Amino acid sequence: MSLIQYLQDSADLIRQAASDEMAGRVEQAIQRISAALAEDKPLLVCGNGGSASDAIHITGELVGRFLKERRALNCIALGADPGTLTAWSNDYSYETALARQVEAYGRAGGVLLGITTSGNSANVLKAAETARGKGMAVIGLTGQGGGKLKPLCDILLDAPARHTPLVQQVHACLYHYICQQVEERLAG
Repeated sequence: MSLIQYLQDSADLIRQAASDEMAGRVEQAIQRISAALAEDKPLLVCGNGGSASDAIHITGELVGRFLKERRALNCIALGADPGTLTAWSNDYSYETALARQVEAYGRAGGVLLGITTSGNSANVLKAAETARGKGMAVIGLTGQGGGKLKPLCDILLDAPARHTPLVQQVHACLYHYICQQVEERLAG
């Protein structure tokens, strides 16, 4: 595949994601996240591999700043602390490491944003279950269909693809827009 074809495929997928249905679900996510952060309730973000890097990216934008000067927002990237992650994983299981952090940092009225391109990452599923048990909203950022995460979500933002790199490109567009809009609503 040539670079031109790859970029055209990416652009086509982003155009496909630009639907009224997706816009409505993204608006719901922005409202949920903004409402929680306005009350200083936590936004917990998690994923594996590239999705874990996306979680760190999102929290960096919201704790720091995206485009505007404003107060820091209560946002934590689960799994970003290697000491906690490896200690729990070694002593218990990697599958429950994110759920343990939800148990520590989650609060009723907060939001968990679980990122998994397949929708089937066991540790993200466990984190979502724990978040629901704590009275948190669950937003899933997944590939097409949402996988096993779908029934655990209050809001599902599923990219219209299953090929991981293309899914992650749509995710980057969606979460940058979410960060921009959350910041816009809370900056005042």
